[in-house]
Amino acid sequence: MTPHAPASPPAARAWRGKILLGIALGAAVYVGFVAYADWGRVRGALASFEWRWLAAALLLALLNYALRFCKWQLYLRVLDLSVPVAESALIFVSGFSLTVTPGKLGEVLKSFLLRDRRGIAVSRTAPIVVAERLTDLLALALLAISGVATHRTGGLGVIAGAGLVVLALGLVSSRRVAHTLFRIAPARFRTRLDDMYDSAWRLLRPTPLALATLLSVAAWFSECVSLWLLVGGFPGASASLSLATFVYAVTTIAGALSFLPGGLGVTEAGMTSLLVRLGTGITTPVAVAATFLVRLATLWFAVLLGAGALVLHGRRRLLTPRP
Repeated sequence: MTPHAPASPPAARAWRGKILLGIALGAAVYVGFVAYADWGRVRGALASFEWRWLAAALLLALLNYALRFCKWQLYLRVLDLSVPVAESALIFVSGFSLTVTPGKLGEVLKSFLLRDRRGIAVSRTAPIVVAERLTDLLALALLAISGVATHRTGGLGVIAGAGLVVLALGLVSSRRVAHTLFRIAPARFRTRLDDMYDSAWRLLRPTPLALATLLSVAAWFSECVSLWLLVGGFPGASASLSLATFVYAVTTIAGALSFLPGGLGVTEAGMTSLLVRLGTGITTPVAVAATFLVRLATLWFAVLLGAGALVLHGRRRLLTPRP
């Protein structure tokens, strides 16, 4: 074993720049929402909130991350990759630092960290990030589908999300066709394309697809419960668990399909609007406050954990040699 060189400063600055850009975009979105809803009224709503429910929401977010880590481990096993659990967990959580990127595709950072620590080609593991997003979309569509019929809204987003999954499955269903198409690509890219396709094909086979989707359903339902608890923390405001599940799932799908970083703006606007329209006793300031809190617990909490894990990974990288 030989010590490895630290990450280059330009590369480190690039990752930090993406994280800071996401935070700046989030701040701009929330300033706009506060201006729209009247900061004084939003502050009044927050003053009446029972803050113990935020602690519960953060615990449910941790459950979400634990279940999604199980999915990450499942995918590594499907690709016959062996990574120590503690190291794998650190790499997985580090990916959250780039959650606020279009479609969360910045989480491909995990593949670069695996290459850094284990020498595994990025082309082998990058499809994991795509498979994660596809199973997340499928799970959210399943969670939202009953609410679409009940509330007669959100159907287009659910259909688009499910359609994207079906399209992806269709594209990877024929290995022969895919490898034939890859022959058109320049020779220097063919090996990487073959590796990426073979990984995607293995990850999206029926058994791993079904298991990963079940884990995703459980993971995202825990965050739907977070919204339910947080809305109930405001005096006089209420939303049933089924309504909270529908609102969270359909607005998260909309945010993902918008391809805006973290779905910023689209998710918040949709969640606020649906809570006011469909909830009981939910005023606009309460809906805005509830939306801020659920995004704090389910989005920005992840970014904070990811940034911390990324810093810790960098320190371990300097202190320990790569196997």
